[in-house]
Amino acid sequence: MAFLFEYGLFLAKAVTVVVAIGAIVVLIVGASQKPKSKSGEIEIKDLSEELAQAKELFLHQTLDKKELKAHLKENKKASEEKPQGQTFVIDFSGSLDAHEVSSLREEITAILTIANKEKDQVLVNLESGGGVVHGYGLAASQLIRIKQAGLPLTVSVDKVAASGGYMMACVADKIIAAPFAIVGSIGVLAQIPNFNKILKKNDVDFEQITAGEYKRTLTMFGENTEQGRHKFKSEVEHTHTLFKQFVSQHRPSLDIDKVATGEHWFATHAKEFDLVDEIKTSDDMLLELNSTQQLYKVKYKAKKALAERLGVGLSVVVEKLGIKVLSRMQNSKF
Repeated sequence: MAFLFEYGLFLAKAVTVVVAIGAIVVLIVGASQKPKSKSGEIEIKDLSEELAQAKELFLHQTLDKKELKAHLKENKKASEEKPQGQTFVIDFSGSLDAHEVSSLREEITAILTIANKEKDQVLVNLESGGGVVHGYGLAASQLIRIKQAGLPLTVSVDKVAASGGYMMACVADKIIAAPFAIVGSIGVLAQIPNFNKILKKNDVDFEQITAGEYKRTLTMFGENTEQGRHKFKSEVEHTHTLFKQFVSQHRPSLDIDKVATGEHWFATHAKEFDLVDEIKTSDDMLLELNSTQQLYKVKYKAKKALAERLGVGLSVVVEKLGIKVLSRMQNSKF
């Protein structure tokens, strides 16, 4: 047991030294090379091919020889028929800060360089509960680029498209949603904690110097005034007005005063308010489109920094080494 333990420590030290030397060499080589401007790349996945493979695998296991032969003959004829166009599929899962918009803009730009507005279209699988106004405003503007290029745009909501998420969705020519997807929340929320009473209790002074009457309306550490609160609230209400105008512009059939209360609804109820056009999952939509269109998923993959790649590689080596040592120790007997 002691021998195995000592051997494990020696092996760990040896691997650590080798990895460290390798990391230093890679860093030196990387530093000597000129930095590349390309920070990522577009990946294309053939969804139609994946669906076809899944279908064939199932049929080969369920049909008898005669039925399979007939199917293969029919399938050969069908494969000779060319699709009427291409559907480019984008997945967007947004966080509070909407940093995913950097990938979205790359994906849309790539699509616009090759898409044919006469026969191609775009499907965006959207999932977001909203977040910062400027981030989701830019994300919605990216989707507008698709429509400005003359491409039909469909947004699919399987789980949630609320607040900033709905700001994006409303741009589409058509919104489909799963029955229990959460939709709506056309409202604005702003909140800020205030620690002024705690500071006073502990005899801590706080000073804040600004130039401009409304450079700072509410503060976390100073004493807020009614004037500041009133100004802050007016800014929130102004943002809400812009939000309502944006939604009304893209969904003119909506009774905006009825739906812009900050409430959210399940899709089956939201359809009654015309917030969505059809109750359907993204999977159903893809199967429907696949009968006439060639489906491609478009994804922008950012390249990881060198230090990040080295960190991941080192962690994997250490993890595997630890598992091996632990396994040998557990398998030993007294």
